[in-house]
Amino acid sequence: MSDDVRILGIAGSLRRQSYNRAALRAAVGLVPTGATLEIAEIDGLPGFNQDDEGSPPPKVVELKKRIRASDAILLVTPEFNYSVPGVLKNAIDWASRPYGDSAWSGKPVAVMGASVGTLGSARAQYHLRQMFVFLNMLPVNQPEVMIANAAERFDVNGNLTHEPTKEAIRKLLQGLVDWTRRLRAGETKQSATGD
Repeated sequence: MSDDVRILGIAGSLRRQSYNRAALRAAVGLVPTGATLEIAEIDGLPGFNQDDEGSPPPKVVELKKRIRASDAILLVTPEFNYSVPGVLKNAIDWASRPYGDSAWSGKPVAVMGASVGTLGSARAQYHLRQMFVFLNMLPVNQPEVMIANAAERFDVNGNLTHEPTKEAIRKLLQGLVDWTRRLRAGETKQSATGD
């Protein structure tokens, strides 16, 4: 089994010039050695409808396939109305259904977010952490990466220029990779002992 860690990143904003999408793009270049980060787009997903969960649209099938093929997840979320944006919640709902066929279950996950305000998407991140309990996702608890005053951290082209923020993202990604490897080693040990 390869020790490489494949991370799938999802931004909770559809806006092309969003700071969260820019932060996710920056993260691609900040992953530690032995890891890769690919981005999954969630635009074009229809609103979740339980009537369709047994035969989901192709875009949902592809998203679930990519989640399952990844070793870990990175969610990058803005905060809308003190919570998670509807488009991100919609993607989470689709990939968790039908009941018993969640693509999220057992996945290590890290979360970060950016905001033009002073809280850096803190409330949205905490709501995601509540969802992780039901989704059976295994979150990295620290460091928490809440990019406040985002307009001062990125240039006009959406490039992350703030070195302390880059370092925080590096630490988060290293934590996610280390956590994923620890969980993987535990699974290997458990299957070897039959426990």
